[in-house]
Amino acid sequence: QASQEELKAAYRRLCMLYHPDKHRDPELKTQAERLFNLVHQAYEVLSDPQTRAIYDIYGRRGLEMEGWEVVERKRTAAEIREEFERLQREREERRLQQRTNPKGTISVGIDATDLFDRYDEEYEDVPGSSFPQIEINKMHISQSIEAPLTSTDTAILSGNLSTQNGNGGGSINLALRRVTSAKGWGELEFGAGDLHGPLFGLKIFRNLTPRCFITTNCALQFSSRGVRPGLTTVLARNLDKNTMGYLQWRWGIQSAMNTSIVRDTKTSHFTVAMQLGIPHSFMMVSYQHKFQDEDQTRVKGSLKAGFFGTIVEYGAERKISRHSVLGATVSVGVPQGVSLKIKLNRASQTYFFPVHLTDQLLPSAVFYATVGPLVVYFAMHRLVIKPYLRAQKERELEKQRESTASDILQKKQEAEAAVQLMQESVRRIIEAEEAKMGLIVVNAWYGKFVNDNSRKNEKVKVIDVTVPLQCLVKDSKLILTEASKAGLPGFYDPCVGEEKSLKVLYQFRGVLHQVMSADNEALRIPKQSHRIDADG
Repeated sequence: QASQEELKAAYRRLCMLYHPDKHRDPELKTQAERLFNLVHQAYEVLSDPQTRAIYDIYGRRGLEMEGWEVVERKRTAAEIREEFERLQREREERRLQQRTNPKGTISVGIDATDLFDRYDEEYEDVPGSSFPQIEINKMHISQSIEAPLTSTDTAILSGNLSTQNGNGGGSINLALRRVTSAKGWGELEFGAGDLHGPLFGLKIFRNLTPRCFITTNCALQFSSRGVRPGLTTVLARNLDKNTMGYLQWRWGIQSAMNTSIVRDTKTSHFTVAMQLGIPHSFMMVSYQHKFQDEDQTRVKGSLKAGFFGTIVEYGAERKISRHSVLGATVSVGVPQGVSLKIKLNRASQTYFFPVHLTDQLLPSAVFYATVGPLVVYFAMHRLVIKPYLRAQKERELEKQRESTASDILQKKQEAEAAVQLMQESVRRIIEAEEAKMGLIVVNAWYGKFVNDNSRKNEKVKVIDVTVPLQCLVKDSKLILTEASKAGLPGFYDPCVGEEKSLKVLYQFRGVLHQVMSADNEALRIPKQSHRIDADG
């Protein structure tokens, strides 16, 4: 937000500080020339409205984007943003053929009813009958990929394989999607499988108003029994900022009408739905609470009742790594029994393990389905996941340090050179501030502050920035904006990728003050709240 006058004032001050003619020592003169040129380059960018708008929005990468030389000079940041996005779109279109969006699901059904519904008298004389029999009774695998053909056309290839109790089959589908306008798209689908005949489908999406849209899906399924047509239509509307209402009508093999309301906020997700259909009619209510923690923990519960019976479900999910989310749900129903469903989402892949525990409502099955996953999770999190993530973070930090080592070394040399060049200016500033009992920086450190057990590493984690901070004092004030302090003159990043702070001990009107500021936190001194009490 600096004005042109402020930029000019800062430019003149740094030019006076780094001007080569002000230094007679050959080494200092060379360092001053390098820093003087950097200051001049920065002023050239910031003094031009167009290049400043590009830099303010997109940083250095925006200035390096090819194509600006043929762009008409613009006046506003909005126009600059529009031109930049156009250049980005052109670059993305050149890479369309290299992009896919793979998605997959693997589901493994496990029958563990022998753990709770065991008939011991039937297995007394059978060898090995002392151990419960746990079986995999069904599996399902599906995969899809997208292949952009043009900026508006996309081909989607998908397939699936399923097996249950020794019988199985599969199918393959090809869909062609075209974006017809900003308001809608259409999709043609062709499929075939060994359990069903050819499939032809048409899906249309259309925005009716800014708050309302409709989706229609028509399908023709050919089989040995003839042609089975199907039609599904969904009408949706934004009821408010966080609430959607849906009306669905399905005609075909399982005809039904469904209405639902979904409210999704930052801290919760609520759904209520009702369906009237053949053969299933039901009512369902579900609620999910989202904790605002680093692991994105969520707990959920639902109640579903209909002609098929009643089901109560409760569970939780949590992020266990950067790309993985683990969840577990307990399902208790009549006449379905008790089941435990474990789901792992890894990027765009989903792994699902439904474990059927019993056909009856047994308290022991509900207890173990609830407590068992919690005990296993916390044990795994403490003994495996946490150490693995810690080691992974250390490897990433080490890799980042290695990749930026040369750049950091250069920044360190520039910072040390800047500190040497500041010495004379800082001496004059201190004399002026002492004369009026003003602001004097006694000590200042920047970096990661370690505890007493790791004191030996403090030298490489923290750097002394007393001189650079004193050089920024003007009229007994020091003002730092909301930005990383590693970019200030005389500063550099002593611990790449780690959290950093600035600790300042300063004297104002003869009284000691102290403050600790986060790296990207704005800082303004002096302040009365920073004062160190004489009794302390």
